[in-house]
Amino acid sequence: MFTHNLDPVLFDFGFVAIRWYSLSYVAGILIGWWLGKKIIIKRFKNIGKKFDLEEFDDLITYLIISIIIGGRIGYIIFYNFDFYISNPLDMFKVWEGGMSFHGALIGIIFGTNLFAFNRKISSFFLLDAISCVAPIGIFFGRLANFINAELVGKVTEVSWAVIFPTIDPLPRHPSQLYEAFLEGLILFLILNIYILKKNYKTGTCACLFLINYGVFRIISEFYREPDSQVGYLFDQFSMGAILSFLMIVAGAILIVFIKKNEK
Repeated sequence: MFTHNLDPVLFDFGFVAIRWYSLSYVAGILIGWWLGKKIIIKRFKNIGKKFDLEEFDDLITYLIISIIIGGRIGYIIFYNFDFYISNPLDMFKVWEGGMSFHGALIGIIFGTNLFAFNRKISSFFLLDAISCVAPIGIFFGRLANFINAELVGKVTEVSWAVIFPTIDPLPRHPSQLYEAFLEGLILFLILNIYILKKNYKTGTCACLFLINYGVFRIISEFYREPDSQVGYLFDQFSMGAILSFLMIVAGAILIVFIKKNEK
């Protein structure tokens, strides 16, 4: 059993502090940026897509803004609507925390489609590349959640349980690490192996991301404490599980749409 004593602050210079959580965003974006270009080059070679790599650099700006705005709005709507309606100025205090993955996902889809429309580029082609690199950011983000002792798991007696003293003295599932493994590492391998298939159809990885992330997130939700201000909906399902189920449905519908367009 491990007692969590990790400091969420890597360096503290007094006037500014560098936190692991911030670094996870930076690392995810930089590595995703680099790998995304590699994937685009490979797909360009295989399926003849005309795409200027410099445009992908511009897309990163769209994505950063989309992640921040979408993640924040998603958290407000899905997880703490009553509080922010009563305290509207707090909506802008992003530095105090409060981001939603599902909100960020919606933001990314909206931002990517806007970018693709303006550049007359296939949005599915771009979303494929983003889907293949997104698990990198998710992986680092979940590790940062573990370091921050947030989004903790349920109480358990398993030998690998973790005690988070800032929460309580009870041994809990390290659900953040489960998510890093499933939503990060495993999802990354699935998508990056699949996109290299010779008979790959554009848009498939975007759909597989929605489906597989949704499944992995629902599994993880069984071991994770629900958000205290939300609890369980219908006395059984966490908000994260419900939103992830909708991801699976959306991914399945899109795959049917892609297959019909092939004919």
